[in-house]
Amino acid sequence: MAAVKLLDVDGVGKDFRGLRALSEVGFEVEPGEILGIIGPNGAGKTTLFNVISGAIAPDTGRVVFGRKDVTGAAPHRIARAGMVRTFQLMRPFGSMSVLENVGLAAQHRRQPLRRLRGEAMDVVERVGLGPWAHRPATELPTAGLKRLELARALAMRPKVLLLDEVLAGLVPAEREPVLDLLAALREEDGTTLLFIEHIMAAVMRLSDRVLVLDQGRVLATGSAEQVTSDPRVIEAYLGEEPGDAED
Repeated sequence: MAAVKLLDVDGVGKDFRGLRALSEVGFEVEPGEILGIIGPNGAGKTTLFNVISGAIAPDTGRVVFGRKDVTGAAPHRIARAGMVRTFQLMRPFGSMSVLENVGLAAQHRRQPLRRLRGEAMDVVERVGLGPWAHRPATELPTAGLKRLELARALAMRPKVLLLDEVLAGLVPAEREPVLDLLAALREEDGTTLLFIEHIMAAVMRLSDRVLVLDQGRVLATGSAEQVTSDPRVIEAYLGEEPGDAED
């Protein structure tokens, strides 16, 4: 019996003023799977997330979420259907508290306000921002802003969570609690995760499979062990990494 597909990206291509950013990118993701996406700078990773999440429409190909074709659908419609993303650049509403930022995201689900406030506080606590709940979001350090970005996404109750370098800017001690939380999202909530990451230790720890992009194309896919030993991946990406594979 064929595995159930939650997300199907089929033959996606995207040009920007003649520059090919994505070319025939295709892969499938099963419910509850964690897919790591790696590749050198400019490989097309964030463009791929932009296409999947509806921020930009592809020139070719399609994106099917569940059994619905969401190619080119508005981001808020895709998010409401259950596929939510985070961003590398965190832009919380500075005039609002941490809790208010998360509560605003929760309102996307169109539930009674009292219920949403309670759920927002639960999410704030879950990501470890309880002590900061009523403080302005602008007072958060980098690690706190990363957690807030994640909390805003979680408040929308995603089935699929697209994480764009959620660990960037964090020191190793700050990464571990975030990695524990991401693992718990899959184990406890059944959330499917796609995450772009340069920190190979995190990719090795979390991923069921890894997809490698290079120059807008899928270079390789497989287990973390398989792709990190692939000569093509070593030449295109891993060979450029510093000897410390943490950064």
